[in-house]
Amino acid sequence: MAVIESIRRIINKSAKGTLFFNNSFPEYDEEYVRHVLSDLCAQGTLERIAFGIYLKPARSRFGVVYPPVNDIVRAIAVRDKAKILPTGNTAMNQLGLSEQVPMNLEYITSGSAREIKLGKRTIKLRRSVPKNFEYKGELVPVLVLAMKAIGKENLTNEHLGIIRKLIEENPEEKTWQSDLQLAPAWIRKTLSNLRKEITA
Repeated sequence: MAVIESIRRIINKSAKGTLFFNNSFPEYDEEYVRHVLSDLCAQGTLERIAFGIYLKPARSRFGVVYPPVNDIVRAIAVRDKAKILPTGNTAMNQLGLSEQVPMNLEYITSGSAREIKLGKRTIKLRRSVPKNFEYKGELVPVLVLAMKAIGKENLTNEHLGIIRKLIEENPEEKTWQSDLQLAPAWIRKTLSNLRKEITA
């Protein structure tokens, strides 16, 4: 009973929108914690949003208010000790290369593949090859994934203008050259030319 009350106390003191995992209470056995968190879901204190992932929900008249997707993804990455990157339309939207807000949010991960339902939206984590996570900086890997989604033939002057501004605002001097070598040839050439325009 003391363990249950201890976990309940921590959850009650936490802010609405806080995420909890089976390993959020390392002083206790994970399987036991899972049972406690499941019981708290049944009581309405928590909401399970995926296997082993629980939310202390904030609610509005429209239902559960979920935390920002990036907060959830970051929390999963920390929990799994994994690297996670947006891909496809998700990467394009995050960088401002597309105004379309995708209902299905796509990420690649070095951890386990999973699918998480958030109301009408879905987060899809797809396991990917280690090479995609060898980048040292933060901008280039997302740019590469976004540009792959757009495609070489579909890259417009508007896209190039946005990418140029992103590079200008995030020069990543220490990692730029090494990260560039990991990009596909056409993307490497495009990014290199844009960087030269900025520094000319």
